This record gives sequence, structure tokens and C-alpha cells, in this order.
Amino acid sequence: MTGGLGVLVLCTGNSARSILGEALVGRMGEGRLTAFSAGSKPRGAPHPAALRLLRAKGFDVAAFRSKSWDEFAAPGAPRIDIAITVCGNAAGEACPLFTGAPVRAHWGLADPADAPGGAAAEDAAFAETWRLLEMRVAAMLALPLETMTAAERRATLNAIGQMEGAA
Repeated sequence: MTGGLGVLVLCTGNSARSILGEALVGRMGEGRLTAFSAGSKPRGAPHPAALRLLRAKGFDVAAFRSKSWDEFAAPGAPRIDIAITVCGNAAGEACPLFTGAPVRAHWGLADPADAPGGAAAEDAAFAETWRLLEMRVAAMLALPLETMTAAERRATLNAIGQMEGAA
């Protein structure tokens, strides 16, 4: 799943929303976008409900890990063209300087890991987050990203972040 623009999906813990975002950008944007995810304070492992959902969607869950965004600021890191925050905390934090000086956009969504009521409620919350992210990634892929200016990308991607379910 490599090629095209590098998209980094960011959240504080890199265990739920950003992992789902990485999976969706990678699958839906294959050949056009290269997907990554990271967090400012990674939890160390993807959330079990995120892994259950990804497994159900046919992903090899071994490919996903919770990692620091510092990996993408290190020498030799992949080029990042677009950085999308999916939680309010990460949006407000000072990001490191990523290779590629990416356009930043915010797609705030409620944290599905906060769903009360056990595994069934958790799975429903993760499925809803997946649906909302899938809608946003589809809208992003409908854009001529490769020919847009940085300002056009930023404005349009932030507008996508205001779609249904914005937190």
C-alpha cells in the first residue's frame, strides 16, 4: 500500500481513531495515498476493539502498532504531505516538524474507547467511528489532491472535518 501522497493520521494515544484512519486511508487510497498513524503519547498497543473491527474488515492486524509521532520527524522518515488530527488533544498540541512540511487538518471525532457498557457497546462505537472516517476519506479521495495548493488542501480537508459526527 505505498505510493502517492503521504497521509499521517494523528491522535494522542494512537490506539483507536488514528489506527482506524490509517487503515481506511491505506485501503481506500491505495496507489494514490500512503497511510501512517501516530500519537503524541502512544498507548503502546492498538485498542482491542480497533483490532476486532479491523480483523472483521479483512485486515492483517499485525500491520498496526501504536507509535510516537517522533518517528515521522526522524531522519529518513517517510515524507508526510497531509497530517490529519482526529482528536482535540492532538489538534492543540505542537507537532514535531515532519519531513515534507505537511498540510494540517482536523477531523475531530468522539473517542470510541470511551463508550460505556462493555464489549458490545464498544464494538458499536468503533463501528460508528469507522463509518464517519470512511465518509471523510471518501470525500478526501474525491478531491484533486495532487493538483491542489497547500491552502486549498488545508481549507477543503478542514471542511471535510466538519461533516456529520464532528466533535
